[in-house]
Amino acid sequence: MTAESAGASPVTEGTGSYTTEATRTATRLTLAPRETPQSVSVITRQVMDDFAVESITDVVNMTTGVSSKAFDSSRNGFSARGFDITNLMVDGVPTTWSAGWAAGETQMDTLLYDRVEVVRGATGLVTGAGNPSAAINMVRKRADSVQPRGFVSGQVGSWDRYQGTVDLSGALHDSGKIRGRVVGSYLEESSYIDLAENEKQVLLGTLGIDLTDSTLLNLGASYQENSPTASMWGGLPTWFSDGTRTDWSSSKTTAPEWAEWASTQTTYYANLEHTFDSGVRLYGAYSRATNEADLRLLYLSGAPDKTTGLGMSASPTWYDVSREQDTLDLSATIPFYFAGQDHEVVIGSMYSQQELVTERRAALTSSPVGNYFEWNGAYPEPEWGPSAVYTTQDTDELGAYAVARLRLADPLQLIIGSRISDWETSGMKWDGSTYKFEHEHEITPYAGLIYDINDQYSTYVSYSEIFNPQDYQDRNGDYLDPLEGQNYEAGIKAEYFGGRLNASLAVFRIEQDNLAQPDIGQVVPGGIAQAYYAAQGTTSDGYEIEVSGALTENWNLLVGWAQFSAEDADGEKVNTRYPRRSANLFTTYRMGRLTLGGGVNWEDGNYTIATNPLGQRDKLEQSSYALVNVMARYALSDELSLQLNVDNLLDKKYYSQIGFYQQHAFGEPRNGKLELRYSF
Repeated sequence: MTAESAGASPVTEGTGSYTTEATRTATRLTLAPRETPQSVSVITRQVMDDFAVESITDVVNMTTGVSSKAFDSSRNGFSARGFDITNLMVDGVPTTWSAGWAAGETQMDTLLYDRVEVVRGATGLVTGAGNPSAAINMVRKRADSVQPRGFVSGQVGSWDRYQGTVDLSGALHDSGKIRGRVVGSYLEESSYIDLAENEKQVLLGTLGIDLTDSTLLNLGASYQENSPTASMWGGLPTWFSDGTRTDWSSSKTTAPEWAEWASTQTTYYANLEHTFDSGVRLYGAYSRATNEADLRLLYLSGAPDKTTGLGMSASPTWYDVSREQDTLDLSATIPFYFAGQDHEVVIGSMYSQQELVTERRAALTSSPVGNYFEWNGAYPEPEWGPSAVYTTQDTDELGAYAVARLRLADPLQLIIGSRISDWETSGMKWDGSTYKFEHEHEITPYAGLIYDINDQYSTYVSYSEIFNPQDYQDRNGDYLDPLEGQNYEAGIKAEYFGGRLNASLAVFRIEQDNLAQPDIGQVVPGGIAQAYYAAQGTTSDGYEIEVSGALTENWNLLVGWAQFSAEDADGEKVNTRYPRRSANLFTTYRMGRLTLGGGVNWEDGNYTIATNPLGQRDKLEQSSYALVNVMARYALSDELSLQLNVDNLLDKKYYSQIGFYQQHAFGEPRNGKLELRYSF
């Protein structure tokens, strides 16, 4: 019996659980965790509430086998199993994005979502193009409550943090067939980084409409505005001019007071689903997402003199970024009975069109940096030239897919499917030259075999392929060939206490060609962009362990361990800036009205090789470290609660990234949040 036929729901809000009954992200079939032949982690609404998880970057940092690195104060990159994550999804629909022209994608507020599902490995069946790393699927909250339900809260915290939040839902008609929900938040705060401040506004409005007893229409719109000031562009200088290492405070900045990396994200969406008496389910979804960013920035490069602080150069630039993406998703889920067994097939098609336009204003004036030791952000804003189109990019992807769950025998299931994709991109580079390249009829197969050992344990093997067009350029300015890879995985899964606790162990091997690697000391002709070369025969081998759910009625747990090794055909390590081993542990225990909890994130050491001011190769390294978080919540009444969260309790100083343009950045020191919440 499948999760769907058993009535299992992927929704986590209101369950109080650290796990879910079912997921869809891996295959588009509704499957229980134990039925899914791939590694899947779910960060539920309860986990996000307990540990005050605010952004998608925060979610990544607490997910088994997934790592986050900050490029600067407004951008992050994600990785898993040794490869960059390029697939962000919303309600199962892939969203194309690039960290180079980030417009708030990794800062999306978790207030909008019921849960975040992370599928590790190749996900070509559901995403088309991508890396065999992971896909991150953010599943929106819905208007599904007939009774009035919601909460209002106020929060204060470190660095002058003040936030107000509201989440209200209920029936808009006496019949309960029309339901509405409004979610909103306003935040203002300073930062551990000197001069930096931020304002954030989040809003979601959605309707759930029962057109008939078998037809559901969901309509919605969301908006998020991030308005930071004194935004950094890049990191801090790693060396002094004599080649010795710098040792900055974690509050040190390179930003002037006028710099900003402001962004807005606006999405309109609609989905319609109808279920026939036969069990056949038709689904259609459309979304239009617009991401815009206003980037007035100052890049500081060079290495300061160890005594005078002189030697830094300033490059002010103003960019405007606009990214619009329209997506249409159509599918049919068809259950059928054959040879004494229940089976299921999903067929569908997805079309995505994205337009990216960037504009640039050059600085007509410039000023010296002076003594960087005395930097206070008072660097004058330059006079700006007129705005002109800088780059454009149009990307179209059309995919058709089919996947089937076939029960070969009572204990044995086969999940088999494939996707065919057409992918095309064209545009204009910064130098005015145009480009166009495409890939037609790319096939990404998927196969998984699951054997139920008994009612608690199952074992599986799976195989998938993936391709990924690349926009990396080599030292000659040529684009690298698309990534091509295969993903092999095997594991064992278990469920305890009627599915309230899930556990998994997976081993994997990834084989990939044309992996982009930094060409140390080389840049793309005509600019300062890092040049790359294609590594052949790259492999990643490893394993992952995860346990999530409830040990008792009062004790929740999320614990994971991941380890991998990634090498090229010559046995040389690749992507060494990613930690090879990582562990996470988050748990809460409820004692009457009091809930206490804690968490630990641990990452192994990582490094990269860079060139210092003396022209020497230097190893930049982050040693292994652990971050400890704690929480406490007390229910003052059935409706009113007070919650305290403290992150980085031990005040560990660590790098949030090393080696990005031969610079580095620091992570957040100890900080806390106190929230008063009224729920009904």
